[in-house]
Amino acid sequence: MQYSHEVEQMLCVAKGAKHEPAPIPQEGLWLGAKEITDISGLTHGVGWCAPQQGACKLTLNVKKGIIEEALVETLGCSGMTHSAAMASEILPGKTILEALNTDLVCDAINVAMRELFLQIVYGRTQTAFSENGLPVGAGLEDLGKGLRSQVGTMFSTRAKGVRYLEMAEGYVLNIGLDANNEVIGYKFVHLGKMMEAIRKGVDPTEAYNKFIGTYGRFDEAVTVIDPRKQ
Repeated sequence: MQYSHEVEQMLCVAKGAKHEPAPIPQEGLWLGAKEITDISGLTHGVGWCAPQQGACKLTLNVKKGIIEEALVETLGCSGMTHSAAMASEILPGKTILEALNTDLVCDAINVAMRELFLQIVYGRTQTAFSENGLPVGAGLEDLGKGLRSQVGTMFSTRAKGVRYLEMAEGYVLNIGLDANNEVIGYKFVHLGKMMEAIRKGVDPTEAYNKFIGTYGRFDEAVTVIDPRKQ
């Protein structure tokens, strides 16, 4: 350790009070974190790239400073899907400090990691007050049937109004309109359930028809439109 001449000439003043770190809530306990290994918790966060053309939702389950589980969901940029594939391999097994200083391929994922790091080290995780936190694998609960991300995709113009394209229920096939041409419901196919059935050997057409559903007052619609063509 090098000290400047001015510091070397100073009289040593004894430190009185012992200032310990403030305890933070972690998995049902109040702990004063001093080392990375003192940190545990499951939490979510979002990040975005510099041009803001894409976003990432990141879920991490951290146990004793180590990332044991990662869920990487991206939106809006085709290249981000490949970045997510690489980041999902990179993250597990790293400490949260290592992950913060690792290139996670996509800026949006890096920003999400930064936001999660702040939540985790300040005791702001989703499991701050949950005894023993959540088991590894709990991140999958964020996904719906068939393990697909919950995506909402809507398009609208002043001239022609709104078009629902994808909802939590699934891929929107038709929109139902009333006599005033206002949306009163929609028909959808649940892609997650449909693909699960096809993988189990169900005929694709049968699986498609089996998992079509409606929402709202679709059956009362005066006009039905295809939101992708009409």
